[in-house]
Amino acid sequence: MNRRGFLYGMGLLGLAQSLPTFAQTAPNPGFKLVDVTKAAGIDFRHNNGAYGGKLLPETLGPGCAFLDYDGDGWLDVLLVNGTDWPAHRKQRSTLKLYRNNRNGTFADVTKAAGLDVEMYGMGVAVADYNNDGLPDIFVTCVGQSRLFKNTGKGTFVDVTKAAGLDKRTALSTSALWFDFDRDGFLDLFVCNYVKWSPETDISCSIDGKHKSYCTPEAYRGETCWLLRNRGDGTFEDVTAKSGIFDSSSKSLGVAMLDSNGDGWPDLVVANDTQPNKLYRNLKNGKFQDVGVETGLAFSMDGKARAGMGIDVGDFENSGRPGIAVTNFDNEMIGLYKSDAAGNFNDVAVTAGVGGPSRRMLGFGCAFADLNLDGALDLIAVNGHIDDTVRAVRRDVNFEQAPQIFLNDGHGKFRDIAGSIGADFATPKVARGLAYGDFDRDGDLDLLLTTNAGPAYLYRNDLSSGNRSIRFHLTGTKSNRDAIGATVKVTSAGVTQSRIVHSGSSYLSQSELALTFGVGQRDKIDRVEISWPSGRTEEFKNLASGKGYAAVEAKGCNPLDHF
Repeated sequence: MNRRGFLYGMGLLGLAQSLPTFAQTAPNPGFKLVDVTKAAGIDFRHNNGAYGGKLLPETLGPGCAFLDYDGDGWLDVLLVNGTDWPAHRKQRSTLKLYRNNRNGTFADVTKAAGLDVEMYGMGVAVADYNNDGLPDIFVTCVGQSRLFKNTGKGTFVDVTKAAGLDKRTALSTSALWFDFDRDGFLDLFVCNYVKWSPETDISCSIDGKHKSYCTPEAYRGETCWLLRNRGDGTFEDVTAKSGIFDSSSKSLGVAMLDSNGDGWPDLVVANDTQPNKLYRNLKNGKFQDVGVETGLAFSMDGKARAGMGIDVGDFENSGRPGIAVTNFDNEMIGLYKSDAAGNFNDVAVTAGVGGPSRRMLGFGCAFADLNLDGALDLIAVNGHIDDTVRAVRRDVNFEQAPQIFLNDGHGKFRDIAGSIGADFATPKVARGLAYGDFDRDGDLDLLLTTNAGPAYLYRNDLSSGNRSIRFHLTGTKSNRDAIGATVKVTSAGVTQSRIVHSGSSYLSQSELALTFGVGQRDKIDRVEISWPSGRTEEFKNLASGKGYAAVEAKGCNPLDHF
């Protein structure tokens, strides 16, 4: 029977505390999500290559990204795609790059940008790995993953071989950029799922007659990779000597955090049917997995769940990172709060996230303040892996509704997806999720992908009157993208914190700019920026309702846009 027979029942214990916030959430969410995909000119359909052979990778993709590839200050959209399997070629499919026309519409520039390349893509991570001011693209694939360098002329060139990233193949999933050794150059972390090839695909069956997609338990695990940026455009594989190597991992999601507040980036990895990992940075080029002792490795009843997507956010406004992990149906979302000692406790049930997510199979997830009230909300997108699930589980569907858990500021969340737009709440076989302010109105819009289906762009139409303040960071001594920088915003005695990060969610990349909801307040008392280099800067009395450009050691100046 597939995936433990789709039968997992568990109970979780949790603890919720009161959260400070700018304003309690009113019964009216204060915003709508409007499907503008067609109006925006985004026409995409994911090709997972399925022809009836039920090959494992067909269930996993795809990811998506918000990025500003041409540096005009407007977010563009990247959608990852798969291909037909070699023995069953019927169509040509590539990823898609859509340029923002600055008027609510997008233009397909995939071919002009040199990205009309066939590959069985899974995920994407975007960052300026060579510090030239231009965002580069890393696409994870089944087989050989690809690194595309931005030329600055509206085009990309494949530098996989030149960067020393060739000759390494796997079923790669999520990835992120981070500067683990704080040398000013972004390093690359790549999740790998299981050891798989079309030739070694294992035949499984739910009913004993027809082939179905196998559980990952049928396959051997695969280690993740840590690739150190040498600063000359090439990378060194430091997986083994860094302590990351673990051939039992079956990794699908990864997020960056500073779990112990020492200023060095750590990683948390979501594993499917294997213990989750928390790789603590030892500040000497090595990492130590502290997932078990900190409470992140297993569920509350000691089981390894099927971790898919993951994100990190200070959803309590406590100054400490919280973690969300989406899991298989009947396993619930894991929602972890941290204590001063760096330990984590799953509060999903008492926080109101566990129950509503129990029948869902979650993939992409993200913390984002959608109604700009000063408390991070949690978005989760769902969809099963096998369209025959209803034959086994009458209470679980193949297409599943996305969820938006609105944070009330007091340790409780409620799913309000059904009240913020019928289009968004429509059941889907969702996978990737990213957020970004594509229309530059100060609130966060959503990008969502589906397996073997379309992508969706949702515009956030805010009605609450709440305001935001946004920060676009540029490192000088730190990496240029300022990945790893922490920004703390304080007003009326409440401090929110965000970290600039690549990756997170599932196979996807949200914008790098940081958005803080400040309710109805028109002024921020204090902003503190802690740069990856170790430098700390403070700014006072900033006006809300606008964006700021913060350049390391050169000040924080208002922009004429968000």
